Amino acid sequence: MAPTHVLRCCQRGLAWIPVIFIALVVCWSYYAYVVELCLYTITMMGERIVYLIFFHVSFVMFVWSYWKTIFTKPANPSKEFCLPKAEKERYEKEERPESQQEILWRAASTLPMYTRTGAGAIRYCDRCQVIKPDRCHHCSACDMCVLKMDHHCPWVNNCVGFSNYKFFILFLAYSLVYCLFIAATVLQYFIKFWTLCRRKSAENCPKVTQPSSKARSFACRRDTHAVTWFSSFCCLRCFILSSFLKMTIPVNLLSIPVSLSSHLFPQNELNNSAKFHVLFLFFVAAMFCISILSLFSYHLWLVGKNRSTIEAFRAPVFRTGSDKNGFSLGFRKNIAQVFGDQKQYWLLPIYTSQGDGLTFPTRLVNADAEQATVTLQPDSNKCVPEVSVSPLSESQNRLLSNEQQANNAEDHLAENVLKSAESETVTMESES
Repeated sequence: MAPTHVLRCCQRGLAWIPVIFIALVVCWSYYAYVVELCLYTITMMGERIVYLIFFHVSFVMFVWSYWKTIFTKPANPSKEFCLPKAEKERYEKEERPESQQEILWRAASTLPMYTRTGAGAIRYCDRCQVIKPDRCHHCSACDMCVLKMDHHCPWVNNCVGFSNYKFFILFLAYSLVYCLFIAATVLQYFIKFWTLCRRKSAENCPKVTQPSSKARSFACRRDTHAVTWFSSFCCLRCFILSSFLKMTIPVNLLSIPVSLSSHLFPQNELNNSAKFHVLFLFFVAAMFCISILSLFSYHLWLVGKNRSTIEAFRAPVFRTGSDKNGFSLGFRKNIAQVFGDQKQYWLLPIYTSQGDGLTFPTRLVNADAEQATVTLQPDSNKCVPEVSVSPLSESQNRLLSNEQQANNAEDHLAENVLKSAESETVTMESES
């Protein structure tokens, strides 16, 4: 028992490594952008102020949504989905799956559930000992059943589900905005640095003899470009190494690399430390931007279809069969189910999702006779236009009264015919 507990604690500790890595990258990006770029590199005060304002807005929203995604506890099934004590003991004693399913069917008869297993049985978690509500799944990493589980994300060390799915979407959105803003504003200084590196490499590296115009061919031009790029790469590598050593080791111990870097980059250009941070800041922002863009686009598509990642790979099974669009209510209602009805809170990491996570409206409710019926109530906010009814004239009243009298007469005659037919049948039966 003790080794298992220790192993579990070690797993929980190691699970925070991706989160710590992201936190360190974000802290370094803050230092590189604010200090190295805005304070040491950018000379225009107006440009510096605008960059700092937009950067801090995106940074605050990104950190806020990331914090909410990490520390929002996943929602679990309520106590009504747990088996009673007597039924649980009977379920554990039974060995036949048919008898166990009978116990589950009796317990689930009063629960609002529409989904089943692939074989049509009740979805039950033996680990948590609860009947799974619709769209609920067991997370092996969190060791619990999570309402409307989407997936377990190692980058937030949490299970993404009903309680924090909106925060996760906003986290992807603001991280994409954060990376795009950094890459867009750093791009001009990155190009300036790269052009300077290419020019200095062409001046200081050995020149490649060009072939004569008559003997020039495609292979020669290809070799020439390869040598040029290789020389640029060598000078760039020398610069990065010298910049890194200059930041970590005293200058008097590195006379050769520092002299090389100062020869390649004069004092009137950007300082070496700023160049080093600007270079890697652009690469890191571009790399994260590409990866986050694909993930964010995929989850926006899932929100529009009202599916989770699990349901996208394995369609939910209803009593009428599997249907991947069983929970889809239309694009607008699907969006409102995640972000809520109040649009002013959509972009804020504040909980505004609809429902309780236990029951979800489906478009197959009316098709299932054994499911609970849904009554549509008129919206009190919508105004119903009043229709003015004009009083009937005397001729219309007389006409209606005559029609009613005729209808009453016809009904009376039909009743007399039925009574006479019944009396005739009675007399015939008595005679027989």
